[in-house]
Amino acid sequence: MEYYLAIDIGASSGRHIVGWMEGGELKTEEVYRFPNGVTESDGHLTWDIDALEEHVKTGIAKAKAEYPDIESLSIDTWAVDYVLMKGDEAVYPCYAYRDSRTEAVIPEVHGKIPFTDLYERTGIQFQPFNTIYQLCADNDAGRLDGVTDFLLIPEYLMYRLSGNKAHEYTNATTGGMVNAVTGEYDPWIIGILGLPGHLFRKLDQPGTVIGEYEGIKVMLCATHDTGSAVEGIPMEGNHPYISSGTWSLLGVKTERPITNAASELANWSNEGGVGYNRYQKNIMGMWLINRLRDELCPGKPFGEIVEEAESSSFEETVDANAQIFLAPESMKEAFDASLSMKPASLGDYFRCAYRSLALSYMNAIEELQHNTGKHYDRIYIVGGGAKNGFLNRLTEEASGKKVIAMPIEATALGNLKIQIETSKEEC
Repeated sequence: MEYYLAIDIGASSGRHIVGWMEGGELKTEEVYRFPNGVTESDGHLTWDIDALEEHVKTGIAKAKAEYPDIESLSIDTWAVDYVLMKGDEAVYPCYAYRDSRTEAVIPEVHGKIPFTDLYERTGIQFQPFNTIYQLCADNDAGRLDGVTDFLLIPEYLMYRLSGNKAHEYTNATTGGMVNAVTGEYDPWIIGILGLPGHLFRKLDQPGTVIGEYEGIKVMLCATHDTGSAVEGIPMEGNHPYISSGTWSLLGVKTERPITNAASELANWSNEGGVGYNRYQKNIMGMWLINRLRDELCPGKPFGEIVEEAESSSFEETVDANAQIFLAPESMKEAFDASLSMKPASLGDYFRCAYRSLALSYMNAIEELQHNTGKHYDRIYIVGGGAKNGFLNRLTEEASGKKVIAMPIEATALGNLKIQIETSKEEC
């Protein structure tokens, strides 16, 4: 029996999942889970990258103890964030995407390259935390002086396992510097922004083996977790998907990027997939719910929260994607400031949040149909949010589409699928 290990790390937790084929089906077992989250350091939001590395190695050891014959492993995480390196040494801190350090540099970047030109070349939606703005902020601060490499988070963690540095295609596309036509970093963009050209290596595709760790092949999956999640959806045909986690990623597979004016205006993104383009949009996700829970009722079971939201009659909604909700000190105060009537109960706050998310999904689906010229009758929802029957029902009612909720570890399944298929090709 051949076993494979998917290490799937999100913004709030990580998990090690062993997978194997049995009777023509992919079987899985979670062998290790660990917490993750941003930390505050000198007024900035950062990741404890050393703690992540330790958890990765601890989970691998536990997986090996239970399944000695692991063929390969791969790591996926959220996108855009990275570790700067000088040779083999990391440059600290490792900033988190919700940090506000890019705010001052965005006008500078767009002064050199208008966003319309950036979008035409990359097809990547504007987000203030895109890698392009983070690197320019580092450049202005002198943090790139003497730096030999930058590695996105999963690439860095796999480097720490294998000793080899690689840049993976699907994750690289999220940062706003990969040419939508060539599929490689765009030297024109890099040159105009004055970024060190040596940092931008040739991109490797999912399925590339980059080394070994304790006898286990270290392989690139679609290292952006959404890229792996889309691979893991057991979908019949091609329909829109929502990967529902801290963020909600709503999109559909297309043969090629769609970089027209309507897509730019609606802020749609074209991210690399495994042999296809992912035409998708970032929508605020369970971040709203999780932050409200942390602030208003820490530790309260989500089942009880949903019951209170369902029993509420609060009808006002907010723009779930407004900047005020990105990283507020108080999520409650952000809601209060955005509403004409202050919620009177916990249920009111959560009902407002759930309904606002459902409406944002509806709006995105309407844009998707307009921009692609296609009509869709269903939406596949995977990830943590797929477990929320109330939100799924609200989404179905708002969009008029059939919601197919799959509360599965789609990201880990996609990660494993790439490893398994690559191993078959090598035989």
